[in-house]
Formats: sequence, structure tokens, C-alpha cells
Amino acid sequence: MPLLISPLMDPARLAPGTQPSLGVEGGLVLRPWRAEDAGALLEVFADPVIRRWHNRRLDDTEEARRWIQEWRGAWTAGEGAHWAVADGRSDEVLGRISLGRFVAMSGQAEVTYWTAPRARGGGVATRAVRAAGEWALAEPRFHRLELTHSVHNEASCRVAHRSGYALEGTRRRALLHRDGLHDAHLHARLRPSEPEG
Repeated sequence: MPLLISPLMDPARLAPGTQPSLGVEGGLVLRPWRAEDAGALLEVFADPVIRRWHNRRLDDTEEARRWIQEWRGAWTAGEGAHWAVADGRSDEVLGRISLGRFVAMSGQAEVTYWTAPRARGGGVATRAVRAAGEWALAEPRFHRLELTHSVHNEASCRVAHRSGYALEGTRRRALLHRDGLHDAHLHARLRPSEPEG
């Protein structure tokens, strides 16, 4: 059945070759995950704050390696972009940023992120979310990036605001956590309109 409208994005633009590494202000880099990051990933998921806001647990390094393999495969399949947020000098993993739930028809993606306990409070998440968003709007040319978090996750709300994601509203009872359903804030960042003509 023919479409009456054309997709806003060419799906082939979602994974144009090798996943890039992105420089981030303050000496950070967003780089593809590597198998040797499994230990750092396992350590982060032992943190109570991470466990509070995530619905998956990580039990061992072999499972961590499988997650990393899945994240790398998502890029190859054109279904997601997952980066480790690393210190540009030491290469220490400080966090994670990802783009997922790609919708080529409307040019949308969802942003998710976390920060390792030792890296919190220094703007790591804000800088990473901002950099990934700038890349997503400029390179594969997404039109809309969404970010959702529980209304009780005040740290995520601050990151969203500081990285340019406007609060659009509250989705009632939209997120299921271990303590039940939470209302969720919906934030979004749009690609600037281009002049007509």
C-alpha cells in the first residue's frame, strides 16, 4: 500500500558505517562500548541509585559482555546508538548515553543515560546528553529527540533541562518501577526549523 507522505528520515542514515566517537567539552569522549568495559559496567550496576531507576539487573561480567554485544549490534542493525561516556585521558567509563526507538517516518529517537557514582555532580551527564543530541540532530538528522523519566527522579530532570530538552508534560502512570507505576516527565529537543525556499 503506497504511503501518502514520505518519511522524514531515510532509514539508511541511522547507521552510516562505523559508529563514531564524539568529543565532548571538558575532556570527555562518547565512544562505542568495548568488551573490556564489562567490568566497569558490572560495577556501575551494583550501585543502589542505578538499581533504583533501571528495571534490569546485571549479575556477572559475561552478562555485561552480552549487553555490550547487543549495544554494538544495535548500531549495525540501524536500531540504536549506544556510547560509553569516558574520560578522554584515562578512558575510564563515567557513564552511558544511548539513542533508541528510532522512528524513521517521523524522524524521532529516545535518549537514555546514566552516570557512574564517582562521576556524579560534575555535569558529565549534561554534557554527554547535549553532545549526543547535537550529533543526532545534525548527522542522521533526527527531527525530534525525546527523554522520559520518573517525576521522582529529580537528577534526571535537571540533566534534561540543562541539556536543552524542554519539559512538554507529564505522562500519567507511564513508567513501571519496582515500587509500582510512576508518572513520567516527557522532555523533547527539536532540530531547528530550516528556512523555506
